[in-house]
Amino acid sequence: MPAVHPIEPRAAPRPGEAFLEVRGLEVVRAKRRILAIDALTIRAGETLAIVGPNGAGKSTLLLALAGLLRPDRGTIVVGGVAVVPDRDLAYRRRIGLVLPAPLLLSTSVYGNVAAGLRFRGVDASETRERVDHWLERLKISHLRDRPASQLSSGEAQRTSLARALVLDPQLLLLDEPFVALDSTTRAQLLDDFERLRVEAPTTRVLVTHHLHEAVRLGDRLAVLLDGRIRQCDVPERVMASPVDADVAALVQTEARVRGHILASEDGLVVVDTGAGSRRDVEGRARRLLDATHATGPAVSDAAGPGVTGAPGAPGAPGASGVPGVPGGAHDESGGADERVATGGPGGW
Repeated sequence: MPAVHPIEPRAAPRPGEAFLEVRGLEVVRAKRRILAIDALTIRAGETLAIVGPNGAGKSTLLLALAGLLRPDRGTIVVGGVAVVPDRDLAYRRRIGLVLPAPLLLSTSVYGNVAAGLRFRGVDASETRERVDHWLERLKISHLRDRPASQLSSGEAQRTSLARALVLDPQLLLLDEPFVALDSTTRAQLLDDFERLRVEAPTTRVLVTHHLHEAVRLGDRLAVLLDGRIRQCDVPERVMASPVDADVAALVQTEARVRGHILASEDGLVVVDTGAGSRRDVEGRARRLLDATHATGPAVSDAAGPGVTGAPGAPGAPGASGVPGVPGGAHDESGGADERVATGGPGGW
C-alpha cells in the first residue's frame, strides 16, 4: 500500500485529467464482501453517474469516498497522493456531500447554507455574497429567512445542494438526491442540475438506481452490480453494447406479451391478450387510447384485463413494419401471434 501523506489544497486538475483514483477498494460486513472496486478513475470536470439496483453497493462506495466509512482494504489516490478520507481534513474540505434526505440545522435557510463557511472562518461579507449567489442560482432566494423545519422536500433538497456548492468543492458527491421528491419537483430539480453541470464545472459523482437520471446527467455511466463495477463508459456505449447479460438486463429491460394488435395510434399499440370478450376488450382499448391522448403515452394495464398498451417507435430500427409497434416487436403469423417488446431507459 502506498505511503499515506496529508494532501494539501491545490489548484484543481484540468478537465479530463484524473482527479481521483480508487484502487483495490473493499468493504466487508458480517464476513461478506459488499464492495470490491478493482479500479475506478474519476476525471476532473466530469459527472460520473453510478447506477445499479438497491443493495449493489452504490451508497457504500460514496460514503467511502466521503470519509464517512472506512474501507477494509484499498487505496484512494488524489493527485498522485494516497489519502485516508476519514483522517484527512484537507481532503474532506475539497468535497461536498448531498444525501437522499437533507440533514438541515434548526435554523433558517440562510443559516444552513452559511454554516460551512462559518466553520471555515470565512468573513461575514464574503459569506453573505457566496450564500446569496447560490440561493439565487438554486431559486430559493425568497426562502432566505424561512426556518428549515417549514420547507417542502424540494426546497430542503435545494437548500442542501446550495450548502454543498457554496463551499466551492472540487468534488461533489450526490447520493440519490432526487429520490425523495414528488414527480414535479424532481423534474424541475433535474432541469436545474443539468443547467448547473454546464455553469459550474465541479467534478461530480452521482449515485442513482434510476437509469434515465444516470443517462441524462452522466458524462460517463458506471454500472455497479453485486459490489463490482461491471462496465464504465459513455452512456451511449453502455446502452448499445452492454458487456454481459447482467448489465444488459439492467439497461435493457424488456416486457413481452402475446395477442392480437387491435389499434395503433400516436405511437401506442393496443394488444388483445385474450383475457376478455372482444366487445369488452375493444371498449377498454378505446378508453386506454382516450386516456393516453389526455396524459401522454405510457405502458399501462389500467384499461382492465385483456388489454396491454405499449409505447411504440414507428420507423425505428428493428420495427415490425406495423405502425406504432416498437422496435424489436414481431408479427410471426399474420397478426395471429404478436410479441410486443419495450425496452431501454424509457421503461424505467
